[in-house]
Amino acid sequence: MRELPIAWTTDLAVREHSGSTVDDRGDHVIVRTPENPTYHWGNCLLVTDTDTRDEAERWIGVFDEAFPAATWKAIGLPAMPRVPSAWTDRGLELELDDVLTTRVLPRQTPLVAPYSVRSLEADDWEQLVAAAMADNARTGEWPPHSHEPFVRARARADLALSERGLASFFGAFSGETLAASLGIVLCGTTARYRNVGTDAAHRRRGLASHLLGVAARWAGERGCDRWVIVTESTNPAGRVYRSVGFQLDVPTVQAYRRPGY
Repeated sequence: MRELPIAWTTDLAVREHSGSTVDDRGDHVIVRTPENPTYHWGNCLLVTDTDTRDEAERWIGVFDEAFPAATWKAIGLPAMPRVPSAWTDRGLELELDDVLTTRVLPRQTPLVAPYSVRSLEADDWEQLVAAAMADNARTGEWPPHSHEPFVRARARADLALSERGLASFFGAFSGETLAASLGIVLCGTTARYRNVGTDAAHRRRGLASHLLGVAARWAGERGCDRWVIVTESTNPAGRVYRSVGFQLDVPTVQAYRRPGY
């Protein structure tokens, strides 16, 4: 396999930890996640040859051959296309994600009262699913009937990672109510953050930045010396990540078409 950006390297490590298959075909990679067949970026194509990033028609054909039943298109690109219209004219949007990394242990901010922090356990996972569904209801991003199976399959996979000691998921609680959460997965000596989220009623209280430090120390105690987090380039949370020590690395590009478009 060609040398990949750190975001993709850790993506693939997390996917393989979770039971996905990774099929390296030289100039591209096919990722399949049988346990979560509607997970778009768990059933996707990654183009690894930079020189072919404008060959939209070819890569859409490869995706369709690999995933004939897919109602979406999810194709990772190694760099922004030189000719974006090659993709957009075919109905795919080009999305840019910021990749932030650090080799210095992220700073842990103080936890404010009255919150407490611990690893997720037992019924906490159902709260995590409920929080994801409530956020989707607020944004209206996905149809609830199709989004819930994806969310539940993701939670099962994350719980399995935790039980195997490959990951840990932490929550900040107000009483017994989950207010914020995130996960971190061991990818060799690199740790990859996942699913950072704070309930709207509990934002601007430093919960995410505190959890970033808690998770970083958990991974550091298990041999990690690099930490990676990925977020949409337009997400204001990037400022939070930078504030605890993360710096921009090589961004990732996705060519994506939602179901029904």
